[in-house]
Amino acid sequence: MLNVIELGVLGAIWGASFLFMRVAAPDFGAFALVDTRLLLGGLILLPFLLRARSSFNARTLLRLAGIGCINAAIPFTLFAWGAERAPAGIGAITNAMTVMFAVLVAYLLYREPIGAWRAAGLAAGFAGVLVLAGDKTSGDGVLLAAAAGTTAALFYGFGVNLIRRHLGGIPASAVAASTLLCAAIITLPFAVATWPKAPIPLQSWICAILLGVFCTGVAFVLYYRLISRIGAARAAAVTYLIPLFSVLWAWVALREPLTPRMAIAGALILGGVSLSQRHRR
Repeated sequence: MLNVIELGVLGAIWGASFLFMRVAAPDFGAFALVDTRLLLGGLILLPFLLRARSSFNARTLLRLAGIGCINAAIPFTLFAWGAERAPAGIGAITNAMTVMFAVLVAYLLYREPIGAWRAAGLAAGFAGVLVLAGDKTSGDGVLLAAAAGTTAALFYGFGVNLIRRHLGGIPASAVAASTLLCAAIITLPFAVATWPKAPIPLQSWICAILLGVFCTGVAFVLYYRLISRIGAARAAAVTYLIPLFSVLWAWVALREPLTPRMAIAGALILGGVSLSQRHRR
C-alpha cells in the first residue's frame, strides 16, 4: 500500500511540474526558469552527491556533463519553451513517450529487440502525437509545443540508456544530483543572457521554487527510493499518472479545458506506453 501511495504522490508532484512551468515560463523565459529549477533541484540532492564523491573521477565528470545536457538541460528547456505556448497538458502527454523512446533508442544503439507488442506501442504513441499536434482548439502553439515535448521525450530516451550503460556503479541519487548541477552550469550563460529585464511576479517565483525544490529535488528522492524498493520497471508506472495529474491540476488552477483531441491523444500515447512495457514471450 505504501508503494502505491508514493507512486500516486510522485505522479501528482511531477504532474504539477507542467502547471508550474505554464505559470512561470512566460515571465522567466525558458532558460532562466530551467536554470533556476536545475540549481534548486541539484542543491536538494547535494548530500547524496557528497556521500558518493569517491565514485567520481575526471572521466566520469565528463560523462556526467554530457548526460546532464541530454537528460536535463535540453529536455527541461524544451518543455519550458512549450509551456509558454500551449496548455500544460500538452507537455505532460508528450512526456509519457519517454518510455517508448527508451525502447527505440535501445534498439537503434544497442540492438535490444523490440518485438511486436513494443512496435505496436510505438506506432500508437506516434499516432497520439499526430492527433495532439492537430488540436487547434487548444491554441495556435499546440503544434510547436507538441513537437518540443516529443523531442524532449526523445532526449530522455537517450539519457536513460546512457545512464544505464555508462554510469553503472554510482548511486542513482548521486547521478541525479551531479547531472542536475552539471546541467545548471551548462545553462547558466544562456540564463544570464536571457534573464528578463522586467521584475518577475511573486507568483512566478513561487512556481519556479516549487518546480525546483519539489518537482525536481524531492521528486527524484522519492523516485529513486521507489526504484530501490520495487525496481525500475515497476517504478516507471508513474509515467501513466503524470498526464492525468497534469491535466487535472491545469483544470483546477488555470481552468484549462480537456479537449476531445487531448483525450484521444492521451489514450493512444498511454496505451502505447502500456504495450511498449510488455515483455516478449
